[in-house]
Amino acid sequence: MLEGTKFNTPSQVSSIFDIAKDTVLFLVLSCYYILESLFWTLVPNVIRPMKNLKDEVILITGGAGGVGKHLAIKLARLGAKVVLWDVNQEALDKTSLALEDEGYQVACYVVDLTVRDSVYKTAEKVKEEVGKVDILINNAGIVFGETLLELSDTAIETTYKVNILSHYWTVKAFLPEMINSGKGHIVTMGSVAGLLGTYRCTDYSATKFATVGFHESLFTELRAHGHNTIHATLVCPSYINTGMFDGVTPRLMPMLEPDYVAETMIDSIRKNEVNCVMPGSVRYLLPLKCLLPAKMCWDLMHRVMKGPQSMMELKKKPKVE
Repeated sequence: MLEGTKFNTPSQVSSIFDIAKDTVLFLVLSCYYILESLFWTLVPNVIRPMKNLKDEVILITGGAGGVGKHLAIKLARLGAKVVLWDVNQEALDKTSLALEDEGYQVACYVVDLTVRDSVYKTAEKVKEEVGKVDILINNAGIVFGETLLELSDTAIETTYKVNILSHYWTVKAFLPEMINSGKGHIVTMGSVAGLLGTYRCTDYSATKFATVGFHESLFTELRAHGHNTIHATLVCPSYINTGMFDGVTPRLMPMLEPDYVAETMIDSIRKNEVNCVMPGSVRYLLPLKCLLPAKMCWDLMHRVMKGPQSMMELKKKPKVE
């Protein structure tokens, strides 16, 4: 009865050997990676090798305010050549002036990320006027703070265009030069809402889930093609005090300050980290989503963490019809 399952051909024996070899290698590497992670976690930044950002051309979308503005100021102070994209000309001028007052030069471009051609045309201008982009930070994001039935179709489409589709256009615009030079870094602003569904955020959460999937797939493609010197960092913060989540009252997770988020992001970039979750405690809660029964997860979110309740007072953004 078992004769049909005998491995008596060279190809079958070779296949079993390859599987066994790969499994052993995986286990050995897993032990190494765990020890490496623990080691670097314990090593202070002052003695840890960090990427030098001096003279690096760093482009930040949504760079005129919030986390983007804090990133711009901190990166300029580290000697980077900062390029800011934003749809708001007035906010761009204010950020540019603030940097110039400190003695830094910044290249600012008004870009509507919802328009693909605008992204591609402005990308070409950046290459001509500033040069190759070394680090791309896809930071721009919007939220309307309405339930699914309250959201207009236009608002949903706009959220998708800004929060995820623009990532395709910016990466396609700047990644080829990174590959050609053998050097680059793509930073994706995800969200804890892209790891756990959030009340009054069917549009925002969905786009952030898509952002996480986009980034992880991009990272896989880079590694599969041997582009190991092009780094990718996924950033997933919880609520940030930038105005996007005005009125939110999280129970267990703190409202993060944009200065802290920017500083943590830059640390992750300089360490070439793959993932950056804020606050760090959230990464230990995420596995519960897969391990616990669905009803238990809901009770944890609703009764203990008060997730939906914390979003009840989220201030709605202007209507987009």
